[in-house]
Amino acid sequence: MQEQPVIIIGAGPSGLATAASLNLHSIPYILLEREDFFASLWKKNAYDRLHLHLHKQFCQLPHLPFPHSYPRFISKQQFVSYLDDYVSHFKITPLYCRCVELALFDEITKEWIVKVRKLSSGEVEEFRGRFLVVASGEATDPYTPEIEGLKSFPGDVFHSTQFKNGKAFRDKNVLVVGSGNSGMEIAMDLANHGAKTSIVVRSPVHILSREMVYLGLNLLKYIPLNMVDWLMVMLSKLVYRELSKYGLSRPKEGPFFMKVANGKYPVLDVGTYSKIKSREIQVLPAISSVKGNEVVFENAESHAFDTIVFCTGFKRSTHIWLKGDDYLLKDDGIPKPSFPNHWKGKNGLYCVGLSRRGLYGAGFDAQNIADDIKSLLK
Repeated sequence: MQEQPVIIIGAGPSGLATAASLNLHSIPYILLEREDFFASLWKKNAYDRLHLHLHKQFCQLPHLPFPHSYPRFISKQQFVSYLDDYVSHFKITPLYCRCVELALFDEITKEWIVKVRKLSSGEVEEFRGRFLVVASGEATDPYTPEIEGLKSFPGDVFHSTQFKNGKAFRDKNVLVVGSGNSGMEIAMDLANHGAKTSIVVRSPVHILSREMVYLGLNLLKYIPLNMVDWLMVMLSKLVYRELSKYGLSRPKEGPFFMKVANGKYPVLDVGTYSKIKSREIQVLPAISSVKGNEVVFENAESHAFDTIVFCTGFKRSTHIWLKGDDYLLKDDGIPKPSFPNHWKGKNGLYCVGLSRRGLYGAGFDAQNIADDIKSLLK
């Protein structure tokens, strides 16, 4: 058994930000990570052309700014390099290959008991701490929906976390399922590499440029959200005009409202929309079923494909291993309390990076948690 005041679960950016913030207060901690390296989503499961979608001022972690030489919109490789420097700078040493099986608050000792399986040996280890920080992130377990007949599809089927680039798909008919930022950008990458690309867009989407979002995020400091949303929609209509002729539509709710209310991000256009307009990317409705290599859509049309890429997001598994919490987290792993009070639970339980406010929100959480723990340890 090992014991420290704080146990952090997850060594992604959220967990690293929490560890760094605790380090500055000289508070000991244990950082547990199920993979064999930190920031695995960025290092292993991100496509090659990925750039941070927001201006760098909204993406740096606490206490260490990005190098001045970095551009406004940072590439995956640059962000990974920054995280390497971050871990080295704050001397963060996660315990790797630890899969959490149980986290339970002991009412007698007033401590959190965390049991993990060491993946290298199968050995079960026990850790104890007064405080527990859930930093396993919004993007924990890749999610692929169940679709009638999908198992009959003879081609390749994989999740976006397995996609690197479109080089291998030239002249192939590829269907991208999911119209979030990953889906839109992967569709563009496929089209750029000569794939015959289609994308499933089930729901209305807001399409904004990076510059629009940068303006909106800055305006939110000074004017109400509904006014910023109105401006964003007006600017989108001026730039992107009528979407319906290309199989798209805009939601009734504003882009920033939707992001806060249900975590649905606007599509930050990096060139996909022009390929949709030129018909290089075909927009299709929701899938009804799959019959061999034919995919049947809700409008009764069917098309043949060689490959299907699911850009359908992630599920969180916190509810499986976190026991005894009826206050902080819902079954889907998202906080019950509203922002800005979402990060603190009861009995020393905290969560970081689950407010649907990206890296900026994770940094906000991490600093609040470290400050709160410091005040309780006095």
